[in-house]
Amino acid sequence: MPNLRHERVRELLRRAIGEAIRREFHVNDVGLITVNDIEVGGDLKSAVVFITILGNADQQKRGLQVLEQNRIRIQGLVAKSVVLKYTPTLKFIVDDSIVRGNRVLQILDELDKTSPVDSGPTEEP
Repeated sequence: MPNLRHERVRELLRRAIGEAIRREFHVNDVGLITVNDIEVGGDLKSAVVFITILGNADQQKRGLQVLEQNRIRIQGLVAKSVVLKYTPTLKFIVDDSIVRGNRVLQILDELDKTSPVDSGPTEEP
C-alpha cells in the first residue's frame, strides 16, 4: 500500500510532467496529451506515466514518439520543478481507459434506446 510520501510524490510528478508537456509541445503537432496517472517505484527512481493523447491517429502516433524522444528533456524539466534526491526515470504508456469507458457508456446508451419501454408494474384486480 502506498504511503503518504509516495502519494505526494505521485501528485507532484503528475502536475510537473503535465505542465512540462503543455509548455514544450504544440497541440496541433502531437494532439492533446494529458497525464492520467503515475506509478512510482518503491525507491522513487522510476515512474510509469499513463497518458491519453486526444487527436487524430497521426497526432496520437506522433505524440507518443515525441514523448519518447524527449524523455530526457522532460525529466530535466521535472528535476527543476520537483526537488527529489533522484529524478525518476520516466516511461510513457498510452492509457486507453477513458476511450474504453466512453465506449461502454455508448453501448449502454444504445441498449437503453433499444430496450422496450417499461410502463411500470401492472396491478390485477
